[in-house]
Amino acid sequence: MKQWVRTQFARAYERLLMREAEGGPDHVAIIQDGNRRYARKQGADASEGHRAGAETTQQVLSWCQDLGVEELTLYAFSTENFDRPPAEREHLYDLFCEKLGEIASNGKIHENRVAIRAIGEVDRLPERVREAVADAEARTAGYDRFRLNVALAYGGRNELLRAAQDILDDVDETRLSPDDIDVSLVDERLYGKEVRDVDLIIRTGGDERTSNFLPWYANGNEAAVYFCAPYWPEFSKVDFLRGIRTYESREASWQRTRTERAVALVRAVAQVEVTDARAVAGRLREQLPGSAADEMEEALATTEQGVD
Repeated sequence: MKQWVRTQFARAYERLLMREAEGGPDHVAIIQDGNRRYARKQGADASEGHRAGAETTQQVLSWCQDLGVEELTLYAFSTENFDRPPAEREHLYDLFCEKLGEIASNGKIHENRVAIRAIGEVDRLPERVREAVADAEARTAGYDRFRLNVALAYGGRNELLRAAQDILDDVDETRLSPDDIDVSLVDERLYGKEVRDVDLIIRTGGDERTSNFLPWYANGNEAAVYFCAPYWPEFSKVDFLRGIRTYESREASWQRTRTERAVALVRAVAQVEVTDARAVAGRLREQLPGSAADEMEEALATTEQGVD
């Protein structure tokens, strides 16, 4: 009886979170932590934890599509993971090959036009993994409805360092002028993949750190971060929806801050020149939600009355 009550409560809570999940993130990035600790808790070896985690990964992909998320990046293997025991690494390599093949062959992937891409120093991985990556990318290369980025042999600092070295080499060889260096150019040099700014980072397993993950795309965009206790194989849809709620809460706070700054700016300009304030308000109005634009207009009207 108690189990039935808990199950019904969990389902009701999930439905509540689903109703609240409106205007969610475009790009979610996940640090899948806790596979080995989950395995130890089960009295199994690390390979069983990684395999259980792979099942969770497939579920999360489905949840993202249900909620309208357009891009998902999974931290599958960091550059630090090369220091793990050889047997564990070999198992992971085999698992990557198996799961990449399964995903690329899945009918839903093609039905939903999911583009699979690997980001990271893939050239450092064994040949069989590189071939599996190339096959998955080739079979989904023409799709544009959803992006699944698999971070393999990935390290955020290495990514930025390699991009900087690449740009400097072009400057030294006069193929590039320093004046041509801008944000879009750096974007192009980051592992050669186009990636959206990250809106939400989720980390499972209880650790509260982002571990060198997507610093250019996440930190620069002030991404929301949701840390949760469950190990990755135990990560549930309710946990995922709580992460979405964290993003929405941060987004609402951010929008409020932008509104307050816009209103303050318009008021300050109007104290000097009302015509200029109108021009500034016009440009800001396009970047703010309707209620914020109305508030800014009200502040401008009040300031104009004071000037008159």
